Amino acid sequence: MLTVNHAILHAFDFDTGSAYLSDRELDLDEKLVLSFVRRHLNRCVASEQNMHGEFADNSGFAEELRLYLTNLNSFVDFSKQLAEFFWETLRTCDDLVQADLLVADFEERAKAPDADATDEELERAYNGQTTRRFAVLLLPRSQTFMHSIEHPSGGSCNEIVRHDATLPNPSSKVDTYVLVNCETLAIDFRDKPRTIAEAEVWVMQNLLLKCSKEPSSHEVIKSVEHIVEEIAEEGGCNAAEVISRAKACVAHSAEVDERVMPEQIGEQVFKDEPQLQERCKSVMREAELPEEVFVRRAAARRLTKSHRIRTDTGIDITFPSEYSTSPDYLAFRREEDGTMSILIRNVGSIENRS
Repeated sequence: MLTVNHAILHAFDFDTGSAYLSDRELDLDEKLVLSFVRRHLNRCVASEQNMHGEFADNSGFAEELRLYLTNLNSFVDFSKQLAEFFWETLRTCDDLVQADLLVADFEERAKAPDADATDEELERAYNGQTTRRFAVLLLPRSQTFMHSIEHPSGGSCNEIVRHDATLPNPSSKVDTYVLVNCETLAIDFRDKPRTIAEAEVWVMQNLLLKCSKEPSSHEVIKSVEHIVEEIAEEGGCNAAEVISRAKACVAHSAEVDERVMPEQIGEQVFKDEPQLQERCKSVMREAELPEEVFVRRAAARRLTKSHRIRTDTGIDITFPSEYSTSPDYLAFRREEDGTMSILIRNVGSIENRS
């Protein structure tokens, strides 16, 4: 299971200009609190949109993290330093968004389940080697409407009021966070541009972490799909078939060792076309795609599970990507008149889906 060692929540109120920094950690013995923290951490760990990076030599965050990991600073004090940084930085943004800060120290097992896994699935899935991570999540608050029950003289009166301090549900995605491997100091993070004094800034990457940025597995996979589609069209191949084969290759590679090599994907999808293989390799290098990218199995399944195509006659077809490599189930055929035929084989029954 994912074990949360420490967690703390610091609250910001930009409307009143007040920061409420906590002196105590969250009570993780409370099942509701633990579930909230763990689910958010799990979604961040499992996200295929995580960018990757390494600390620069002048990273103050890296130095402070080392002090914490060697017990020269406490978890609460370190978290308050981070909260003060975010408070002073975010309050100067032109596009102020109400948010709170969640800081956590946790351990995860080698196999990560799907981001939407239940607590029971999390318990079963996290077994094996542990990885300790330090996490900082910016939790955006949302506005909700609630009923207010009042009892003025002469009877009760129910009103509708707005509440501005709602934390994101555990099923909601968070778009600003960092996860640092406590042993290797490898960084997974997400960030978005903010505006300070009319200038675009990346708070997490450039101001807090001072780290490099490598593309996410989602970005790399989409780039691979785009490149093989272009090469297929240049070479007169069926682009829909080629992309679905690329998805199947990505899923297989991730399933084996959670690694995907873009150039290897190009070699596999154009295995019978040496010239297209070389062209694909050249374009990938021009695009500066990494030699390999880490892709979690669950993320690869979500990204490559199915492929959807539409014919010029208005027919939509969605099929499992893996079927593109198996003529026993699906075959694309070019007719003598230049048109295409799609043959669906071994169908036991057809179900109407309205």
